[in-house]
Amino acid sequence: MGLFLIAFLWLLSFAPLQGVAAPYAAMVIDARTGEVLHSRNADTRLHPASLTKMMTLYIAFEAVRNGEIDLDTQVRITQKAASEPPSKLGLRTGQTIAFRYLIRAAAVKSANDAATAIGIAISGSEAAFARRMTRTAKAMGMSRTTFKNAHGLTESGHLSTARDMTTLGRHLLYDYPQYYNLFSRQSTHAGIKTVPNTNRRLLAAYKGADGIKTGYTRAAGFNLVASAKRKDERIIATVFGGKSGASRNAKVAELLDMGFRRAPSRAPIRKPARPVYAGNAGLGATVAALTGAPKTSLRPVLRPGPGAAVQVAGTVAATAAKNGARIQNGIAAAIAAADVQSPTDDTTRPAARPEDLVLASTDPTVQPEPEQEIVTRLSTSGGHLWGVNVGRYTTRYEAEKVLLKTALSEMTTLEGTLRKVNQSSRGFEATFQGMTREQADLACRRLQARNVTCFMIGPS
Repeated sequence: MGLFLIAFLWLLSFAPLQGVAAPYAAMVIDARTGEVLHSRNADTRLHPASLTKMMTLYIAFEAVRNGEIDLDTQVRITQKAASEPPSKLGLRTGQTIAFRYLIRAAAVKSANDAATAIGIAISGSEAAFARRMTRTAKAMGMSRTTFKNAHGLTESGHLSTARDMTTLGRHLLYDYPQYYNLFSRQSTHAGIKTVPNTNRRLLAAYKGADGIKTGYTRAAGFNLVASAKRKDERIIATVFGGKSGASRNAKVAELLDMGFRRAPSRAPIRKPARPVYAGNAGLGATVAALTGAPKTSLRPVLRPGPGAAVQVAGTVAATAAKNGARIQNGIAAAIAAADVQSPTDDTTRPAARPEDLVLASTDPTVQPEPEQEIVTRLSTSGGHLWGVNVGRYTTRYEAEKVLLKTALSEMTTLEGTLRKVNQSSRGFEATFQGMTREQADLACRRLQARNVTCFMIGPS
C-alpha cells in the first residue's frame, strides 16, 4: 500500500510537467520583400532545436564561398562529433568523410553528428563555431539569437525567436540559392548511406513547398521554418512549439495559405543584404576576410634610385584574419622595399615626385585637380587590356586607401597591376588595370569571396 501511494504521488507530480506544452510562436513573411504578413510571439526567445542547423549550414556555405574549406575536403571525425545523440548519420571517431556529405546529412536528415563535425572542421572547436554562428546572426539582424552549439540540442542560453529564424531562412534562400535545392530533396546520399528528409511529409503534401528545416526537442516542441512558391509568389512561415509533427505541419500549411492570400500577386524582389563575413570578429567590410584595423599611419617618402616610381599612400593594415603570416610578411617586405619611415610629427609630407608622375595626397582634406589621374603603382602588365573595379568613393583619398588595402590583401592575383583612381560624374572609381581577362576574372572571384565589391572592366 505504501509503495502504491508513493507511486501515485510521483505520477501526480510528474504528469503536469509532461503535459506542459512548449511555448507557441509564429511568423509569416512575403519572402520577396520581407514584409511581415502575420506574427504571434515572434520576438519571444525560445529553444530553436534543429532550426539551429540552418545557421550551421549557412556558415558551411559561407566557408566554401570564402575558400576556407572545399566541398571535397576530407574531414576527420572527432570523438565529440561521433558521440552526439540522435538524430545522427552514424559517423565513427577517426573516419574521414567529404565535407559535402556532412552538409547533406545536416540539411536533409538533421544529423547532429554531421552538424558538429561541420563546426569543428571550420572553426577547430564547436565552441568557437558557436561564437561565429552568433556573430553571423547579429550581422543578419537576428538580435535576439544566441547559439551555444551547432546542432540545436537543448543547452542553457541557446535561444532564438520566430522572427530571427524567419530572417535566417530568407537569407539561406537568397544568399545561397545554389544550395537551396538540398532542402527540397526527399532523400539524399550522405556518403555512407542514403538518408530521408525529416520534412518529407510537408514537402509531399503542400503544393509549392520546397524547404526549409524541421526541429524537435522536448523543451522546444515541434518547430519548422517552411518555404513555398506558387507562380511569382513565395512565402516563408515559421512555427515554434507545435504539439506534434502532424499538428505542426497542419499549422504551417494554414499559415502558408494565409500568406498566399495576403501577399500581392506581384511584388519586387528585394533581396536581404548579405551579412559581413563573420568568421573573425572586428573585420571591416572592404577587406573583411584579411585585414584588421590599422595600427599605424605611415607617411611615404620617395623611393631611392633611378627607378623611383612608387610611393605608398595612406595607412598600412597590420593584422590578418586568414593567411595572416603571409600577408604580414608581404606588408613588411613592401615597407622595407619602399624605405618607408614613420613621421616625426603630423606635418610630415611626402617629398616631391618626379615630374612625370602625379602626386597623390595622403591628406583626405586635400583634393587634386579634377582632371588628374592618380597612379600609385607602375604596371608590368605588358599591354593587357582588362581590369577590375573595386568600388566608387566620394573622395580620391578613400579610393586610394581601398586600392592599397585591397592590393595588400590579394597580392597573388593583383601583383604587377596598375592601380588607378578615375574621376567620373558619380565619384572616384578605384581600379586595377593591366590584366588578362582570366586574371581579372580570378581576382574578382577571390575578392568577392571576401565580401569586397568587384566587377570586371573590359577593353575600352
